[in-house]
Amino acid sequence: MLAHVFSCTIIGLEGVIVEVEVDSTQGLPFMAIVGLPDAAVQESRERVQSAIKNAGFYYPRKRVTVNLAPASVRKEGPGFDLPIALGVLVSSEQISPESLEGCLVMGELSLDGTVRHVRGVLPMAAVARKEGFKRVIVPRADAAEAALIPDLEVIAVNSLTELAAHLTGQEPIAPTPLITPADLEVTVLTDFCEIKGQEHVKRALEVAAAGSHNVLMSGPPGSGKTLLARAMPAILPRMTIDEALDVTRIYSVSDQLPPDVPLIQTRPFRAPHHTISHAGLVGGGNWPHPGEISLAHRGVLFLDELPEFGSRVLEVMRQPMEDKIVTISRAQGALTFPANFQLIAAMNPCPCAF
Repeated sequence: MLAHVFSCTIIGLEGVIVEVEVDSTQGLPFMAIVGLPDAAVQESRERVQSAIKNAGFYYPRKRVTVNLAPASVRKEGPGFDLPIALGVLVSSEQISPESLEGCLVMGELSLDGTVRHVRGVLPMAAVARKEGFKRVIVPRADAAEAALIPDLEVIAVNSLTELAAHLTGQEPIAPTPLITPADLEVTVLTDFCEIKGQEHVKRALEVAAAGSHNVLMSGPPGSGKTLLARAMPAILPRMTIDEALDVTRIYSVSDQLPPDVPLIQTRPFRAPHHTISHAGLVGGGNWPHPGEISLAHRGVLFLDELPEFGSRVLEVMRQPMEDKIVTISRAQGALTFPANFQLIAAMNPCPCAF
């Protein structure tokens, strides 16, 4: 029996719908995964097989072929474990295919069948609503992130056994309620009111905040440059809901979203060390991922000890600061990440620091 389960992958910062086709035929027991998968997707064979057995189901002693369509899109990460497992259960007639209609599935599986966190849930839930899906099945740890998208039924699961009981109607799972920014608490780590003195510097930072200007602070160690820079996001205007979703999407794709913060409502503050590479700053990798300047989008990028940064690292920031975006080109294609940040740099006045 041929099974169809819909999932999603991340290209840059956008979600792309992936159809997981699972077919069981007579032959030596083996699972073949095709459709441009990376190593993490290929390894799902072992996880899926163990998870199905340990969840109380039987794994078919047949040749199982899994196709991830469209085959031209690169698939990465362990988020296809759960849709592949459901495809195997549907193809072996242990679950009805009607129970997955209009549903998008994502999740990593443990060997005991537990469903684990995956990155990029927010953009994947957004594209699910855009493409007309009514429900998304996500790990329990990512339910609050997916619940930020309105008009979408979010089913949060802890294990494959729990999900199967929901799909068969034995133990239905209540959808996760919609989360709005008003439901979340906003915390400020460093506030301007905590800084005593340095009135002229604080006045300069207020002017910079009002006009979105970049700042270079020069002074001896201990004069408060880093503390003042860390307090800068507190006096910037509060982010709108669109800006908050924009920033949260970047952190979700980069897998840097705190587990108890589904929506980032405070402006980001990034302070990379001066040993950072240019790829770490602007983004890169075999398949590009956002760098520090994209993680500072809508917020503050703080470069402490500015003269210690390499000249190449500083030069690659020139175009992103002008265009507010950074485009990274590879042989497979080009990806564009947002980079609308406010730069604050600090340095000592001379080599002796005083």
